[in-house]
Amino acid sequence: MTAQVEVVAVAARTPVGLTAESSAASVRAGICRYAEYPFIDPRGEPVVVAADRLLEPRLEGRDRLVAMAGSVLEEIEAKIDQKILFGGRLSVLLALPETRPGFSEEDAAWVASSLGTRLSAKTSSARVEIAGRGHAGAIRAVEQAVRECSEGRDNLFLVVGVDSYHHADTFVWLEHSRRFAQPGIRGGFTPGEGAGCLALMSAGLRRRLRLPQLAIVRGVRTAQERLLRDSDTGSFGVGMTQAVQGAVAGLDLPREGVDDLYTDINGERYRSEEWGFVALRTPSVWKSPGYKAPSDCWGDMGAAFGALGGVLAVRAFARGYARGPRALVMAGSDGGLRGAMLLQAPQQVS
Repeated sequence: MTAQVEVVAVAARTPVGLTAESSAASVRAGICRYAEYPFIDPRGEPVVVAADRLLEPRLEGRDRLVAMAGSVLEEIEAKIDQKILFGGRLSVLLALPETRPGFSEEDAAWVASSLGTRLSAKTSSARVEIAGRGHAGAIRAVEQAVRECSEGRDNLFLVVGVDSYHHADTFVWLEHSRRFAQPGIRGGFTPGEGAGCLALMSAGLRRRLRLPQLAIVRGVRTAQERLLRDSDTGSFGVGMTQAVQGAVAGLDLPREGVDDLYTDINGERYRSEEWGFVALRTPSVWKSPGYKAPSDCWGDMGAAFGALGGVLAVRAFARGYARGPRALVMAGSDGGLRGAMLLQAPQQVS
């Protein structure tokens, strides 16, 4: 039997806001933080990215990740009583970038170790592990939290997704791959950076601790896409369709269709075409084929997106501007991991 897992707190740090509330409000208002960055493109001009306004440009790669992840952990600490946060079993499930120039496996291990050291000063019961990689990594982490809750582990789970493309080697790699949005490159994306956090626990534990019910995880599923961006045909949306169908398996369709879709579509043709195939394969799932792609505001968020998409859905529920009670967060990693997470508005706030 699958346990009911609920969101009890959210946090975010993005180019458009330093908290969950300010980030979601800025995206809602359509505020864009694209700006020139001190890295020169092949034309001799500064590149345009979405960057954290408090971090110095000379800070690169993994150091930026630790700073932003630490910020969302501090926000969670301000929202959940310290006795609850550090008094029981705490599991921090990280979603980090996939291996690429500018971010190695050693960097991933270093980020996890650094965050573990930070938490060890406050509690001896925290477990920090890398649970997912790339855009869909945080959704895989939520899937793990649901599984562990269903096995009877009454932990508080902090799903933290964090990413930054802001490293010289990463920028060069994106340019050589013709993925960096620049003049002369069709279908590139604007690199972003940020962190998001979803605090999750079982419904029973939440009631015992008297924490707020911000959203219910109605379903979550990951799958593997075999036709990656370098395939001759492009994606036919098979992996993402499997993820979506798994996430909505508990709904009475089409009556309980998805009201809002948050996606990591970033301007690349491969991802947009994939969504087209998914929409055609799953027509009963959607109340509307429209979607929200916040990369227009904060750039491509990489491994931070799964958690940040959840933050946007939760804040829409809280502020009353969601189109309905069900929101789906959909993301796809470069390595083929596809993920879908279905959130439902709270039945009550207690």
